[in-house]
Amino acid sequence: MTATAPLTRICESDLPLAALRAALQRGEPAALAVITGVLGASYRPLGAGMVVTAGGQRFGNLSSGCIERDVEIHALAALADGQIRHLRYGQGSAWQDLQLPCGGGLDILLLPCPDARALEAAALALAARREADLTLGPLRLTLLPELRFLIFGKGPETRALAQMAHAAGYLSEVFSPDPETLEGLPEARLTPGSDWPEGVAIDPRTAVTLFFHDHDREPQLLARALSSEAFFIGAQGSARAAATRDEALRQAGIPEPALTRLARPFGLIPSVRDPRSLAISVLAQVLDRARSL
Repeated sequence: MTATAPLTRICESDLPLAALRAALQRGEPAALAVITGVLGASYRPLGAGMVVTAGGQRFGNLSSGCIERDVEIHALAALADGQIRHLRYGQGSAWQDLQLPCGGGLDILLLPCPDARALEAAALALAARREADLTLGPLRLTLLPELRFLIFGKGPETRALAQMAHAAGYLSEVFSPDPETLEGLPEARLTPGSDWPEGVAIDPRTAVTLFFHDHDREPQLLARALSSEAFFIGAQGSARAAATRDEALRQAGIPEPALTRLARPFGLIPSVRDPRSLAISVLAQVLDRARSL
C-alpha cells in the first residue's frame, strides 16, 4: 500500500503514550496498534495509535469507530502469543465485512508489550519539550511535543482563548497583571510588570499571543518572543496600534525582518468586535499555522 505521507513525524497527542506506559508500569500487558499505511481518505493520520490492555481497555482511536473492536480482538491475540501482527482494512483487506466508509484502506501494525525503556526515553524528551525518536521493533516514529499556547493579556479576550485552548486539550499558560482575568483559569500566573516571566521557555511548537488594551506592556514581551523559535507570535490591536507597536520594537533594536513574524492580521476573521469571536479567530489561525510544522 502506498502511504499518503511519510511515516516519520506525529504529534504526541496522536499516540496514547501515557496510557501505554501506565499499563506496562503497573505490570499489565498492553499492545500498541499504529497506522502504518493509508490509501485514499483517512480519518486519522499516519502514525496515529491505539493502546489495548490485557484487561480490554482501549485508549486512542484509529478510525471513526469502524475497526477498533476488531483491532482489539487481534491485539488480545497478539498479547496471548507475543507475535507482531500486520492488519489491513478497507481496500485490499481479507475481511470484506469490515468496510471503511471513506472508501480507503489502512495498514495497522500491532506490537504486543513494546519496549518500556524506549517508551520512557521518549516520554522524558517530550516532557522537556523536545522531539522524541521512538523505535519499537519495525516501528520508527518521531514524536512532536503537543502545541502550547503562552497567552498574555488582560480582559475577556485573554480568558476566552485560555478557556477554549484548555477545553480543546491544548497546553496553555496564562499571564496577566489582572487577578480578575486569571480567576479560575488553570496554569495562570500573575505578572504585575511587563518583563518576560521567569523560567518560561519558548520552543518551536509554542504560540505566543498578546491581548492588551494597554499596548505599553507589549514591546518587552514581543521582543523576547521575536528572538525565540515560537512558530506563531501575534498581538491584538488596530492598524494604528500595530504601527505604534512596530515603531516601539524598532526603537528596542528589533530588526525589520523579525517584525514580519508578527501575525498580520491577528486572527482569521477580519474586524471582529467581541472577545469570543476574536479568541476563536486566533485559535483557528494558530492551528492553521501549525499544520506546516
